[in-house]
Amino acid sequence: METLNKDILRGGQFLVKETKCEDVFTLEDLNEEQKMMRESTKEFVDRDLWGHWERFEQKDYAYTEETMRKAGELGLLSIAVPEAYGGMGMGFVSTMLVCDYISGATGSFSTAFGAHTGIGTMPITLYGTKEQKQKYVPKLATGEWFGAYCLTEPGAGSDANSGKTKAVLSKDGKFYNITGQKMWISNAGFCNLFIVFARIEDDKNITGFIVENDPENGITLGDEEKKLGIHSSSTRQVFFNETKVPVENMLSERGNGFKIAMNALNVGRIKLAAACLEAQRRVTTEAVKYANERIQFKTPIMNFGAIKAKVADMATNVYADESACYRAAKNIEDRIALREADGNSHQEAELKGVEEYAIECSILKVAVSEHVQHTTDEGIQIFGGMGFSADTPMESAWRDARISRIYEGTNEINRMLAVGMLVKKAMKGHVDLLGPATAVGEELMGIPSFDTPDFSELFSEEKDLVTRLKKVFLMIAGSAVQKYGPALEEHQMLLMSAADILIQIYLAESTILRTEKNAKRFGEDSQAAQIAMSKLYLYRAVDIINQKGKEAIVSFAEGDEQRMMLMGLKRFTKYTNQPNVVALRTLVADKVAADNGYTFD
Repeated sequence: METLNKDILRGGQFLVKETKCEDVFTLEDLNEEQKMMRESTKEFVDRDLWGHWERFEQKDYAYTEETMRKAGELGLLSIAVPEAYGGMGMGFVSTMLVCDYISGATGSFSTAFGAHTGIGTMPITLYGTKEQKQKYVPKLATGEWFGAYCLTEPGAGSDANSGKTKAVLSKDGKFYNITGQKMWISNAGFCNLFIVFARIEDDKNITGFIVENDPENGITLGDEEKKLGIHSSSTRQVFFNETKVPVENMLSERGNGFKIAMNALNVGRIKLAAACLEAQRRVTTEAVKYANERIQFKTPIMNFGAIKAKVADMATNVYADESACYRAAKNIEDRIALREADGNSHQEAELKGVEEYAIECSILKVAVSEHVQHTTDEGIQIFGGMGFSADTPMESAWRDARISRIYEGTNEINRMLAVGMLVKKAMKGHVDLLGPATAVGEELMGIPSFDTPDFSELFSEEKDLVTRLKKVFLMIAGSAVQKYGPALEEHQMLLMSAADILIQIYLAESTILRTEKNAKRFGEDSQAAQIAMSKLYLYRAVDIINQKGKEAIVSFAEGDEQRMMLMGLKRFTKYTNQPNVVALRTLVADKVAADNGYTFD
């Protein structure tokens, strides 16, 4: 495999090492098998989900279950399951692809799908014993059984390890009796199996268990929750009262539950980002179709600049999100392959492969969940009064989008995690932040070059700017770590600003690299709109980085240090040639309008 011969960037290293465009994976790199899978997934979605979107809004839980069974019959629940346990055993990119394209029609189905294939099945495939996998995974892979995941409790949300659910060993040592209350459990109303986290005695960390859903065994469910969105996603409280679980159903080892939960969430985060992509594409397409048909002042509203600006930003966001998601997915797939080649088991390779890119998973979860909210909001605005009406799918898309900023770890938690994990990696020597940060400090003390660089080549200025944006992060994070050391994690507002800078760097760079790769192989003329979107995204990223950088610098630096860092911020975010934002937006909007929808995937 060629990937095994090249030096794959480790998680977080995008910040301190240059990535060549040839080394990123893009949606345009899909092979024939993957393209066929995408088409069959879209056919299922158009026929069974999008064609009946109103049923999901009417809390038709039975229809969610019915469509989940259909997805099982089509093999769509088994993509990530190893072949040995009845699955397709496909690579990480293919699992992302199905998760992406199956999730765009309704949040109700995508939540059921994600909860089942991800946190409902994956902990067993990644942590289960051979016996556990043989017993449960084939049933989950086909949709004969459905899974759910019981972590959250009334008193344990973001602080997941603080759960009060107890697991007490029976006198004969054959069972654990589980007692406790879990809430917000997706798929609870129709699942056959729960992954339950409980504490044994006074252990520091919780432990995972596989628990079959048997009402005769002390398991009762609360009523279906009344929710803002995802109306047909079954969400209930689950109560365990002396529920007997055989000792052989402990997942992994005692006290390993918190680790299982965190690793399951890493995968869940990048998959959640993928699940927000197709929703953005569909909303953008529906908005454009409407804007092309809606006549006001004797002209289609798509012809108005105010609408074009919205459409251009919507398309740009999803294009950037796709670029970053599939770049990270391929990095994970390559890392898994590398570990398997080194003799790791598939379980170990997948766990470590995803864990390696936990920073990127958090970045993507935050960025894409916030973009989908913005996109659906603008979708409503383009539809005007009709967008506010439940007769069009815009208002349900907006409501469904809202949960994505909360589950799989809130965006606030994920922002702090992204920076916190990067600093920890630096301290372990996995990512050299100190060297580059020191170099940036020395650069600030030196005299800047006043030469005008040659920016004639495509993206030469943009790539130079991305390199300098990385210096902004290194300058701020380096100084903050020096000042606060390990206590940095207590300065949450500062971490949030640093995280926003990190997020924008990763997305802007991913977008430029994708377009550069495609311009080289398909020709620049074929990529005019993509080039415009890449420049537009970077322009907006520079604005955000300027704002967040200034906020951080004036909040923790004083005197000469503050002046020097503000000067550095100005130098590092400076364009030699400012882009014409209106022209870029017009070019993108006109292309999307001519195609009558989003067609860049």
